[in-house]
Amino acid sequence: MNIVHVLLSGGIGSRLWPLSRKHSPKQYLGLFDGQSLFEMTVQRNQQVAEQVIVVGNKDNTHLSHKAMVSCGLPYKNIVEATPRNTAAAIAFAAFSVNPDDILIVTPSDHMISGAEAYKRAMDEGIEKAKEGFIVTFGIRPTRPETGYGYIEFNGDEVKSFREKPNQDTAEDFIEKGNFLWNSGMFCFQASVFLEELKKYEPLVFEKAHLVWEASKEGFLDEELSLSIPSISVDYAVMERSKKIRVVPTSFEWSDLGSFESLYDYFISNGYPKDDQGNIVIGTDIFTGFVGLKRTIFVHTKDAFLIIQKEKSQDVKKIYNMLEKHQSKLLD
Repeated sequence: MNIVHVLLSGGIGSRLWPLSRKHSPKQYLGLFDGQSLFEMTVQRNQQVAEQVIVVGNKDNTHLSHKAMVSCGLPYKNIVEATPRNTAAAIAFAAFSVNPDDILIVTPSDHMISGAEAYKRAMDEGIEKAKEGFIVTFGIRPTRPETGYGYIEFNGDEVKSFREKPNQDTAEDFIEKGNFLWNSGMFCFQASVFLEELKKYEPLVFEKAHLVWEASKEGFLDEELSLSIPSISVDYAVMERSKKIRVVPTSFEWSDLGSFESLYDYFISNGYPKDDQGNIVIGTDIFTGFVGLKRTIFVHTKDAFLIIQKEKSQDVKKIYNMLEKHQSKLLD
């Protein structure tokens, strides 16, 4: 029984445009003392896993390879020809290992602090996985956040999964005290996950298995892949299986999914700001802010973004507009 870290690296990070682009997504940006979130995730999981599988896409497999070389680790590479969501991505990893191997599945673009607390949580998850459970890791919320999904829990039992709430509902969750943020990290035996996927989404299981059987050195066929239903692992398995358990965690966590969360991380680590909390990212050119508070000025070679911290979620609207017009600014 091997402990295998499965790194999901296919995301684009659209809410961090223009820093994050299709060909240089946020998980590969060296914004954190020269390191990327991808590299930090690999290093963090070295303390609990013996092997690494990277599941990414054809557009950025060269970036994950470069990062893995930087980390000095061998790894198994699974390259999707077209994105089919997380249920299929995790299935490919499960097909590629021994049935009794335990997979620790994590995104490649989250920021986590507290190595000892992280290892304790993963060790607890591994023990539950050995008992045949599918484990999710919940983050104790520090504020009524509307950008995250929630897990309603009692002990290690999951009572329900909740989609991203509005402000009033998020405040109600915090007041009740039995809700956790959904971290998007999981732990299970490969065979247990595949059994549950086959039970609840047999078409995803069947089509993903056909794609995996036809793969060549980890590269997946595009035409075959298009037949796989695009379904998240949350909907396919986590919200439906009777084998789910949760590990409430005590480490610090952020998905760094918006400029608001990136701002908070930077400021907490001494990033320079002016007297009104305004910051500049991407240039050393003097930038003055007049009459503005908590504004983020993002400078890249071909685009500027000026955004109020609290409106960070709306960056997705700019991304969607550029995507609609097939702009090269997304590349």
